[in-house]
Amino acid sequence: MSAQKPPRRASFSRHLMAPVPLANLVGAALSLRFASLTLAEPLAGRMGLMGILGGALCATALVSGAAVSLGRQRTLRGLERGDVPTTPQTLASAVAEVTRAPDEAFLGSLGLWLVTTLALGACMWLGVGVELAVAARIAALGLLFGPLTALLVYCLVVLRSRKVVLWLAELGMTHAQLIEAMPRRAELRARLAAFAFVAVMTPAVLSAQLASALSNHIFTRLMAEQDVSRQVMLAQELRVDALTQGGGLVLLVFALALTAAYLGGTMLGRPLRELSREAKRIAEGDLASPRVVPAEDEVWDVSAAFTTMRVHLADVMSQLQRAGAQISATTEEILTTSGRYEAGATEQASSLDETSATTEELARSARQIAENAGSVAEIAQRTLGAAQQGQGSAEAFLGSMARMRQDNGAISSAVVRLNKRVQQIGKIVEFINGVADKSELLALNAELEGTKASEVGRGFSLVAAEMRRLAENVLESTKEIEGLIEEVREASAAAVSATEGGVRAVETGTTLAQQVSESLRQIVDLAGQTSYAVRSISLATQQQQMGTDQLADTMADILRITQQSLNATKQVTTANTDLLVLARDLQGVVERFQIGQEPLGEEGG
Repeated sequence: MSAQKPPRRASFSRHLMAPVPLANLVGAALSLRFASLTLAEPLAGRMGLMGILGGALCATALVSGAAVSLGRQRTLRGLERGDVPTTPQTLASAVAEVTRAPDEAFLGSLGLWLVTTLALGACMWLGVGVELAVAARIAALGLLFGPLTALLVYCLVVLRSRKVVLWLAELGMTHAQLIEAMPRRAELRARLAAFAFVAVMTPAVLSAQLASALSNHIFTRLMAEQDVSRQVMLAQELRVDALTQGGGLVLLVFALALTAAYLGGTMLGRPLRELSREAKRIAEGDLASPRVVPAEDEVWDVSAAFTTMRVHLADVMSQLQRAGAQISATTEEILTTSGRYEAGATEQASSLDETSATTEELARSARQIAENAGSVAEIAQRTLGAAQQGQGSAEAFLGSMARMRQDNGAISSAVVRLNKRVQQIGKIVEFINGVADKSELLALNAELEGTKASEVGRGFSLVAAEMRRLAENVLESTKEIEGLIEEVREASAAAVSATEGGVRAVETGTTLAQQVSESLRQIVDLAGQTSYAVRSISLATQQQQMGTDQLADTMADILRITQQSLNATKQVTTANTDLLVLARDLQGVVERFQIGQEPLGEEGG
């Protein structure tokens, strides 16, 4: 479809109304020819006068009708002159005037015919003096040719008004504004009925009247001829003349009706063809230049809805293209992120696997430590008991050493007294037996105490034994006492010396026993602290074991969840890959549509 270049603004109205006088002149010529065939005899040579009067009246009616039509197109004329600014409001008003022009032209042409023929009949009746029946037949010419001529005018003006509407839209109207400016009517059924009535009935009535008038003319001519042979020849001539003249007029009238029918079909078919072409362009993916297809009545509703649908479809496809590109880019980013996340999840799963193994090993070590800590606590408790027992033994030993010290002091005093007694031995021999008995008893007691003193009192025990044997010897040989006094004195001196050594040894042993007792007391304190610390360590170790077991269980759960997350990540990656394929497919589909905005298109031929 080649677009026509719009004319200058000054020719909008002229282009729109140009068919009106042309179509009326064609109708006037046919009506004059019809009048010459049907009214020649009744007018009796006044056809020329009727033609002159009819032409004058027709010219006057055309001029006045054109003036009225131009007066009703003020906004359009203002746009042509440049007096009215080109705004959407003024353009919408001009579009409304243009869309009203076909109906106004139809009604104006029909009224022109009725008024002109009625005025012509009145003039011929009143001014020329023709019969009233003939004047009525002249006035009836408007009813015969007026509707058909007005129908032809309507079709031509409709086809031109569509072009003018598109030209006006190109001056600055959007599709929505143009659709809003065009009237919405539902009169197609009534228009088609009127169209069919005019296109069918007018030629039929005209043919019937023409046939009746020619038949009457032939019959009158034949009745005026008396010769039979002449009547036959005249009938043949009149029949040929009627067929030639009347048939030609009938053919012209039918041609006019067919022309109107063709234009009417074009009025309906052209918008449908344009809509079909636009639908094919949409099917081919061309949404770049949406075009408004002007029409009337229900066809215009379809065209407006189609144009609106196309604009919305273009918007939707534009959004789909942007969405497809965005989805594709976003999906690629998601796929890249999913790949990185999958790698990180795999590495995390591996690390968690190692961590879980380490945690399980730590849990086993914690259980071993807890078992060892329990053993150490038990050993520490036994150590504390042993230390307390040793402390008790040391305290008992310290008491024994104190008693031994006292005994050694007593022995030392006894030995001193013994020396004094030995000095008096010579004087108190008579008392030797008694002294020997006492010495024996004293030696026995000393031996018992030495035995109690263990290693420390061993020397003391030996001295006591010797004293006991000495006493026994004294008892056995009192007579030898004098000889042995010196030996007793020496032995007494040795006993004193040994006693003094024993006292010193006991003092040293007492000091050592005190030190041992103090050390054992400190050991008991330390053992108690150690036992408490070991019990605390054991309790903490048990708690650590419980926490480690929980940590191992938690790490196992985390590892399981991480494995599930890794599997889910792989599934997401697969889904993202499928989504990317779908996004690219969607992008490939919507890229078939060209949605760039172009100016409003024009109606094709």
